[in-house]
Amino acid sequence: MKSFQSPAFYEFYSPVKILSGDNALDNIPYELSKKNSSNPLIITDEGVSKSGILKIVTKILKSGKIKNNVIFDKTPRDSSLEVVQELAAVFKKNKCDCIIAIGGGSVIDTAKGVRILVTNRTNNLKSLSGVNRINPSSVALFILPTTSGTGSEATQVAVISDNQKGEKMLFVSPYIYPDMAVLDPRLTVTLPPKLTAMTGMDALTHAVEAYTCTQKNPVSDAFASTAVKMVFSNLMSAVKNGSNKKARMELANASLLAGIAFSNSMVGAVHSIGHACGAVAHIPHGHAMSVILPEIMKYNFKKSSALYGELLLYAAGAEVYAATPEKERGTKLIGFINTMKSELEKKCGLSMLLPSDIFDAKMIKSVAEYAINDGSMLNNPLEMTVAQVEKVLKNCVAK
Repeated sequence: MKSFQSPAFYEFYSPVKILSGDNALDNIPYELSKKNSSNPLIITDEGVSKSGILKIVTKILKSGKIKNNVIFDKTPRDSSLEVVQELAAVFKKNKCDCIIAIGGGSVIDTAKGVRILVTNRTNNLKSLSGVNRINPSSVALFILPTTSGTGSEATQVAVISDNQKGEKMLFVSPYIYPDMAVLDPRLTVTLPPKLTAMTGMDALTHAVEAYTCTQKNPVSDAFASTAVKMVFSNLMSAVKNGSNKKARMELANASLLAGIAFSNSMVGAVHSIGHACGAVAHIPHGHAMSVILPEIMKYNFKKSSALYGELLLYAAGAEVYAATPEKERGTKLIGFINTMKSELEKKCGLSMLLPSDIFDAKMIKSVAEYAINDGSMLNNPLEMTVAQVEKVLKNCVAK
């Protein structure tokens, strides 16, 4: 085995304070008081509101004498430019001084977008898209993730849809990082099995790509490899029994760790193609990640096989790792991922393939052309062409 070589130079930054564990939510009023914040804009969605989670949070805020009368629970599945602009106006009208996001990736990205607008004193969010184009913010942002996959509670990235143009705008800046991530089993126990599976596979993809992309470094590797271990050890348990608080907490922590990892080392082609599947074909992100991950691992195998082999230790454990010849470990990891995908399909119906009724030749070409221009492609271990992306997609479609 080759000895690890650190890059000649790397940066690592993770300023988010983490509260994780049973009753972590109860600390929010105190943490808000430390930020001199008492009038939050609460952003969530209808699913969270109906699940009872919102009621738990507002009760805790009330007990801490924090206002909770400005609540928006209509966040769409994909964060949109229109909703962000609407909520920025609500924030200003009600003289809010902080934002609390309770939900999954769309809710979190919406909250990040609102903070960008109110901080930069503009109504033109599109003008701020890209890398390092926003200003520091004095508006506290607390993230309460109700899924265990996006890792957005600890990233410097936001993705917001421009529905008129059918595009997803990317925002990247250290000023996007939230102030605090709060992980509490009460936030995720109601997540249905299929969504648990999809978000878990998203977290796994973040970790695998962070560990193998071109900007990897020793610190991000530590977070990514630990996340891989936690996903493999707990995802099936959470899918089988959603009330398993231990598994839920481990997955929440895995998602957080993977988010910290990829926010510093970035992701690759799996996410480029996944972003395109969402934008062009409206495939749920976690489903796309689950399907595409093993195929891109095969594509990158020539360059990344040794790194995949290292991750086998975290995915399968020391006994399997030691019993597997070094040259076979990378292939073994891909096999373990495919086996888990098959088990997830049986347990909760998460399909192992993309739907053929949507992914005809025309759609495959459109998705491939979109994907090749996605920024994550820059960090993939091997370059890809449109034709190569099309080939990968064809392997991912149900026959």
